[in-house]
Amino acid sequence: MPSQPLAVPADLAGCDVVEMRRYTLRPGTFDELQAVFQRWLVDGQERSGMRLGGQFRDRDDPDRFVWFRGFASMPQRHQALEDFYLGQVWHAHRDTANATMIDSDDVLLLRATEPAHRPGPAVDAGAPGPTADPAWVIALAWSLPAGTYLEPALTGHGHEVLQQALGVPVAMWRTEPSPNTFPRLPVRDGDHVVALAVFADREQWSRAEKRLGADTGWQRIAERLDEAGVTVELMHLEPTATSRHPMS
Repeated sequence: MPSQPLAVPADLAGCDVVEMRRYTLRPGTFDELQAVFQRWLVDGQERSGMRLGGQFRDRDDPDRFVWFRGFASMPQRHQALEDFYLGQVWHAHRDTANATMIDSDDVLLLRATEPAHRPGPAVDAGAPGPTADPAWVIALAWSLPAGTYLEPALTGHGHEVLQQALGVPVAMWRTEPSPNTFPRLPVRDGDHVVALAVFADREQWSRAEKRLGADTGWQRIAERLDEAGVTVELMHLEPTATSRHPMS
């Protein structure tokens, strides 16, 4: 008997499992990919049971596409990915999409933190078109050396300090410990914590960044992480027209 469809969350905030996907594109092909992604692949993935919750151009690297998609659980993820990647929509558009990509394997498989710091309600998706949104979205990705047990420092008190200093809600995820059950799409090994914060514009982010840099509580946390060999990547992201990222 065919497997029964599993429950699908209404939006990214309801997803226990989340992927952060970062694609390195061939120079100048970002808009070419978006012409396919926005018109066909967003809706196709959603109809297969995924929930997209943020699609971005990296402001510091115009040939990098960063996006988030979520699932109710690991079994539901497997079912949704199988439905999409074996389906007609991907089959019809995969060659065009793949032709823009140099690397699509920079993927973190994540889950909700404990306690959960879920994203807020999403903005409405606009009509497909060029990237032109004043919102300034910040993603932070910490890579934790094995055996450091520093995840609670970020997902517990660290989240509280970070959110207070930035002055906006901060969504946060940690590495999903389960094995990747869809090996056709590889994910990165290791322990990671990812945070996402949305600002109305660059000026609001600039003020928040200064507050964070001056916050003594955050300075102590950052020093502890640095001493333990934790690395962090800061991404400045610009939403695409169909992004559905959390509201600022």
